[in-house]
Amino acid sequence: MKHLLHILEGRLQTLPVRMAVQLPAGQQLGARDAAVTLRFRDRMALVALASGEIGKVGAAIVEGKVALEGSMRALMAAAAGLLARNPVQDSRHHWWRQVLARARSMAVHSVPQDARQVQFHYDLSDDFYALWLDPLRVYSCAYFRDPTMTLARAQEAKLDLICRKLRLQPGERFLDIGAGWGALLLWAAEHYGVDATGITVSRNQHAHVQQLIAARGLAGRVRVQLCDYRELQAEKPFDKVASVGMFEHVGRAKMSAYFATVRNLLHPGGLLLNHGITAGGVDNAQLGAGMGDFIEQYIFPGGELLHASAVLHDMAQAGLEMVDTENLRPHYARTLWAWSDALEAALESARQVLLAQTGPERADKALRAYRLYLAGSALGFERGWMALHQMLAVHPDGNMGSGTLTGAQSAYPFTRDYIYTEAPTSCSTNSNPAPLPI
Repeated sequence: MKHLLHILEGRLQTLPVRMAVQLPAGQQLGARDAAVTLRFRDRMALVALASGEIGKVGAAIVEGKVALEGSMRALMAAAAGLLARNPVQDSRHHWWRQVLARARSMAVHSVPQDARQVQFHYDLSDDFYALWLDPLRVYSCAYFRDPTMTLARAQEAKLDLICRKLRLQPGERFLDIGAGWGALLLWAAEHYGVDATGITVSRNQHAHVQQLIAARGLAGRVRVQLCDYRELQAEKPFDKVASVGMFEHVGRAKMSAYFATVRNLLHPGGLLLNHGITAGGVDNAQLGAGMGDFIEQYIFPGGELLHASAVLHDMAQAGLEMVDTENLRPHYARTLWAWSDALEAALESARQVLLAQTGPERADKALRAYRLYLAGSALGFERGWMALHQMLAVHPDGNMGSGTLTGAQSAYPFTRDYIYTEAPTSCSTNSNPAPLPI
C-alpha cells in the first residue's frame, strides 16, 4: 500500500488541476487548496485510483464509498491524468477476451433482454431527462454547424442534416429506428412532408411520442410503435430509413443481422442514415481502466461499441453500400458537456425528480452515476476514446439506369453538394412550426 500511495502522490503533483485525496484514516495527499477532492472510505477504491482504474473509482463514488467535492470538469481533467494506460489500447484485451465478449454478446441480445436493457436506461424518468436535454429532448450528438450555436439550435441543425442527407421528399415513407422522444420523427414530417413511422422499445418514450403526434394533429401520417426492430411488420419497404443512437444497443454478434434487417426494410434504391457511437480502438471490446464496466453496470447494460471499420464491414456484408461517412466526434464532446453543465446546474431538482420515482438511496446513486457518465463521456470523446459516425448507405436497386449517374443504382447523387447548398424544405401545414412541447 505504501508503494501505491507513493505512486499516487507523484501523479497528483503532475495533474493539470489541483487535486486532493483523503485516505480512510484521515491523512490527506495532494494540494491543500484543491479544485477537486476525493474522500475515500474504502481501501480497495484507493488501490483502484493508484492503479489508474478510474472506472472502479467511479463505481465507488456511485456506491457512496468515495465522496466527491468539486466540479465535474475539474474531476475529468484530473481523471485523464490519473490513467495508467490508454483505455483503447488496454493490454489486457487479449484474443480470448474478444472471444468471450462475442459469446456474451450472442447471449445478452435477445428481443426480451434488449427491451429490458433499453428500458433500464431510457425509462428512468422523463422529467429527469427533460432537466438537462434541449426542449426537443434530442438524446444524441448535436451538430454545431456554427460554433456560436446553442445546444437547442445545434440539435435542430442535426435533425435537419439527417433529413438532408437522406434527401427526404414529400410523401416518402420514412422509418426512424429507435425514435427516442420523437424529435426526428416529427421534424421529418413537419419540415419535409414525409409519412413517418417510428419504433422504440422504451415504454416512456412511446407514450410521450404518441401524445406529441396527437397534440400536433399528425395522426394521419405519423405513427410510433412499441416494438423491437426485429419485430417490425411493414406492409412494404420504406423509401428512407434513419437509425440514430440505437445501434449501440444491437451487440457486436448481432450487427450483421441488424444491417440485413434494415436492408430488408429499405426499398431498393433507398437511403439509410446510421448515426451512432463507435469505438476509438480497433480491437478492444470495451473501454479499459474499468470505464467499460462502469457503463455496463450503471448506464447502458448490454451496450457495445464497434470501430467504424467493423461497422462498415458488417454493413457491406448485409448488402448495403456506404456512400458517405462523417465523423462528428468533437460535436459529441461539446453536446455532452452541455448536458453535464445543465445537470450540474439542476442537481437538487434532479434529485427531487428521481426521489419521486424511487427511494433516496437509489435516487442518489442514479444521480451520481449520471453526473459521472455525462462528464466522463465528454472526456472520452474529446480524447478520441470514442467517436460518433454518421454513415449514409444505399440499398442498390441493380438498375444501371436509375439515379443521376449511370450505375448509381440509388437515390444518392454521388456528390455532397446537395447536403450543404440546398435551401431547407418546409412542408408543414403550419408555416412556422412551433417547438415541440416538453
